[in-house]
Amino acid sequence: MGQRRKTSPHPLSPSPFGRGGTRVKFTKQLLAWWARAARDLPWRRTRDPYRVLVSEFMLQQTQVSRVAEYYPRFIERFPDLEALARAKPRAVREQWDGLGYYARASNLHALARVVSKDHDGTLPDTPDELITLPGIGPYTAGAVACFAYEKPVPAVDTNVARVIRRVFFGIRDAGYGMRGGGAASRIPHPASRQIWELARALVPKNGRRAWKFNQAIMELGALVCVARKPRCPVCPVRSQCKTGRRQSARLDG
Repeated sequence: MGQRRKTSPHPLSPSPFGRGGTRVKFTKQLLAWWARAARDLPWRRTRDPYRVLVSEFMLQQTQVSRVAEYYPRFIERFPDLEALARAKPRAVREQWDGLGYYARASNLHALARVVSKDHDGTLPDTPDELITLPGIGPYTAGAVACFAYEKPVPAVDTNVARVIRRVFFGIRDAGYGMRGGGAASRIPHPASRQIWELARALVPKNGRRAWKFNQAIMELGALVCVARKPRCPVCPVRSQCKTGRRQSARLDG
């Protein structure tokens, strides 16, 4: 019999799941940084499922500063899910005008009508139920379940995926891009499966801490571990980051 040829490892194959100490230290450092550095954003002041949902739809592929401008006006015009469900498509489109990616507005409107008709006007509280609704993919399902209902579930967007790749897998580049959470991202890239599994292992089991953790890791990716020029010297989790340690070693060498 011929010798079996060795196969190349998967790009994310160095699994960190056995490194419990690293995960604990990462979480502790991340939450300590979040406590002093978190931005005060309007959708972080609420656990109302409808308001969380609106913010998550708006934040798909749109800068936070832009959403902060549109979000209050949209909520004022459509203060709850029933109001949105009753609205005419043209009225919803007008309130969204200027945000771009208008399929999001159509999907949000369709979702409101589905929930009003099939769920007695109450937004489901689990990712498995949420992902069946119009315009919701894995990220948005996790985000709404965690940020509205404090479920201890992961919410992996582009920022979170980047942080996990760099910290735990030592991947410096910004590859394996992931969509913001719409229907097109329902089937994750094969390389992202390990990222979701690790994110699930990282999320604290306590719902309140899970809320903080998911917000914090997104914030880290948005403000520090950015795509093109990561701010490694000021990163609060650099001591746990494989990419950060490699960069430090090269500089020291």
